[in-house]
Amino acid sequence: MHEVLIARPDGRPEGRPVPVQLVFEEDWPGQEANAARAFAEAQEFKGQASRLVLVPDAEGRLARVLFGLGKRADADAMLLRQLPSRLPPGDYAIERLPESFRPDHAALAFAFGSYGFDRYKPRSERTKPRLVAPAGCDLAATAQIAHAAALARDMVNTPASDMGPLQIETIAREIAQAHGARIVVTDGEALAEGYPAVHAVGRAAAPHRAPRMIEIAWNEARTELPLVVLVGKGVVFDTGGLDLKTASGMRQMKKDMGGAAHALALGRLVMQAQLPVRLAVLVPAVENAVSADSFRPGDVLRSRKGPTIEIGNTDAEGRLILADALARAGELEPVLTFDFATLTGAARVALGPELAPLYTDDEALAADLARAAAEEIDPLWRMPLWRGYRDALDSEIAELKNDPSEWAQAGSVTAALFLQRFAPERGSWAHFDVFAWNSRPRPGWPAGGEAQAIRAVFKVLQSRFH
Repeated sequence: MHEVLIARPDGRPEGRPVPVQLVFEEDWPGQEANAARAFAEAQEFKGQASRLVLVPDAEGRLARVLFGLGKRADADAMLLRQLPSRLPPGDYAIERLPESFRPDHAALAFAFGSYGFDRYKPRSERTKPRLVAPAGCDLAATAQIAHAAALARDMVNTPASDMGPLQIETIAREIAQAHGARIVVTDGEALAEGYPAVHAVGRAAAPHRAPRMIEIAWNEARTELPLVVLVGKGVVFDTGGLDLKTASGMRQMKKDMGGAAHALALGRLVMQAQLPVRLAVLVPAVENAVSADSFRPGDVLRSRKGPTIEIGNTDAEGRLILADALARAGELEPVLTFDFATLTGAARVALGPELAPLYTDDEALAADLARAAAEEIDPLWRMPLWRGYRDALDSEIAELKNDPSEWAQAGSVTAALFLQRFAPERGSWAHFDVFAWNSRPRPGWPAGGEAQAIRAVFKVLQSRFH
């Protein structure tokens, strides 16, 4: 990721950054100089949200930037994501931050808005604009968070041809090696005994894309520290299996490993921050492919934890691999377990693409996550683990089934209830049904991979363990 946050300017000949003035509608016109005010008003600038004006000096050089924040009650720092794609190259500094904007949020927004995925299509060689970190911003910590989000977005954006189970393993190994963590990988036929659901879902893939269970253990010798487990769904491509998706339904399924990307990015962030915890990151990485050896509707699978699962739909595969991963998490006896998964389309029906559903039965954890989500501008919404829908998972020939009965309708809720059957019995557990994708391109939010819930969860971890 290009470094777009700097401690001091050095790119302009005169050594001064261009000032960026943030303007609420209620505060316009304020004390602006007559020339700047006249120039802005000629362009009908009145502080409207997202309106940007580049104000020249007498020689025609850029002298100042005016950026509208709209109504004070509606504005937050993430509006500043729009700036990098709309500014010419150079160094910039925010003149005065509104009291409601935290310095690290302003810097993060600028970094998020500077992201671009250029692995396959080289972008313009022009220098990206840079922001002098606002006073009070911890530049190193902010950059680590920005890099974590960029890692998750890069992984999600990379097509399945270059982001298979082996590539996810390679990234996990690089993270583990960089931070002195131990990594264990179980793959191929070796999964059949210990991780039977992971094996069943991934066995149809080509040999070089064989399924695997990846486990990173960091600080494991520090037994006096609490253990936190992060679990991420790593379906590198989801055809739907024998219950084949439509062509349109399959188009973005390279992103079905978004949960794995989130878990690895957050795990790296925890290690970089040296939080006083033991950490385990568990990633079942598979391709839900179609072949003569695909698992079938009507099959009954055994799970690592023990319960048998009748397969009603091979396109509900993510919960199967997570069942084995969550069972492994329970064996480690963590105090906290978080799982991330692009699990259901029903979550989008309920809350849309920009608001990630959160499920937990721990009231204190739910409150902490809601508070952190608001503080970090990382939106989450708690959904119910409604017990009345548990019967929808009942099977006549197995202990439960992976496709809930149609009467329950609430597909994201019933998927979470399925996972709850396998979640650790000790400690607290939370499940995030993330979308990991921007569907509508706009300045600062390019279409493609997006990181969700990482900052809120990291905030909770920082608050609880410091």
